[in-house]
Amino acid sequence: MERTFAMIKPDGVRRGLTPEILTRIQRKGYRVVGLKQMMISHETAESHYAEHKDRPFFGELVSFITGGPVVAMALEGENAILGWRGMMGATNPANAAPGTVRADLATTTGENVTHGSDSSDSAERELKLFFSEDELLK
Repeated sequence: MERTFAMIKPDGVRRGLTPEILTRIQRKGYRVVGLKQMMISHETAESHYAEHKDRPFFGELVSFITGGPVVAMALEGENAILGWRGMMGATNPANAAPGTVRADLATTTGENVTHGSDSSDSAERELKLFFSEDELLK
């Protein structure tokens, strides 16, 4: 069993897509072991996107992710990291495979509805950033 961090971004929450995305996750067989709707602080957003700090779009990322509520999730299942990333689809929804969350629901690269950890290291870091141990099911 593997755990990963997943998020429904502010555009997805604003558009009321949370139930559909959660249904897709559960139908795939992943167990939601942590779930909360929250506002992300500026400091947490900067930590979350730290690998992009030197890129010109860093400020836009931080502004976007702090601009409305998100749904933070801890998912558990076999191959959860790559599996969830596959379910999300490419960052640019125009390049996402049909049937993926982003192909079906996202509008632009900047408003692409979801986030998922890209490795076991980032999953561990992001889960700790958004959840305390007592917030996760055993």
